[in-house]
Amino acid sequence: MRTLFITVATAVGLALLPLAAQAEGCYLCGSGSSPQCRDYCRYSGADTFDARKSCEKKGCRVVGPTSCPTGGTYAICQAPEPPGGPVLAQIPWCAPA
Repeated sequence: MRTLFITVATAVGLALLPLAAQAEGCYLCGSGSSPQCRDYCRYSGADTFDARKSCEKKGCRVVGPTSCPTGGTYAICQAPEPPGGPVLAQIPWCAPA
């Protein structure tokens, strides 16, 4: 029974590993930002110069990095995703449409 539990826990951990590698965050947008980026700009990947610049191109005057809000009536624009590398494996039911 213990071996079964360890096997299942390991399989679940390995299945969730790619989810942990995909970071996402937001920048707080200051006064003078465009209406669609009035409050936040969401980016995917790491907090990099390119992510910050892509939010600025959307009209966000970046004040600093912050966590993304989960509710409310915030204006959040989406920065373009950085170009991805090669796909090593893809689960059919998780593939983007």
